[in-house]
Amino acid sequence: MPVWVHIDPPWQAGLNPDRLRRAAETAVRLGRGPVPPGEPWALTVRVTDAATVHALNRRYRGHDKPTDVLAFPADEVDPDTGTRYLGDVVIAYPVAQAQAARAGHAVADEVCLLTVHGVLHLLGYDDQEPTARARMWAVQAQVLRALECAAQPPPL
Repeated sequence: MPVWVHIDPPWQAGLNPDRLRRAAETAVRLGRGPVPPGEPWALTVRVTDAATVHALNRRYRGHDKPTDVLAFPADEVDPDTGTRYLGDVVIAYPVAQAQAARAGHAVADEVCLLTVHGVLHLLGYDDQEPTARARMWAVQAQVLRALECAAQPPPL
């Protein structure tokens, strides 16, 4: 299934787009959500700067600050191909870099975690309410183990 990955030039050397594709694919496979097995789907992952994510966060969520990852669910089906477009995941590399430094793991692992986290949001997972967060964190941990990703989400 197509996972389009766009990494802005300043961070292309430090990130492997194939790893981010695998992270997204594994999250969809293990997270399921609205995508039945065998149904074609697509999504986009973009790694960009904090200012871009800050502007998106302000415009679409009403939060005037940068954040690590935003997910924009689409859940649209192309009438010609039957492919379900799940949406877009946008990651702020500088925020991921700072979080990785605080957590003591590689920034590539943090971006992997944020990719998984964002894709799970595209699938309908939520982390605002404690019970829903626990469910999302459990699936996220399963995906990260499958990917052998060193990063883990913060404790509940």
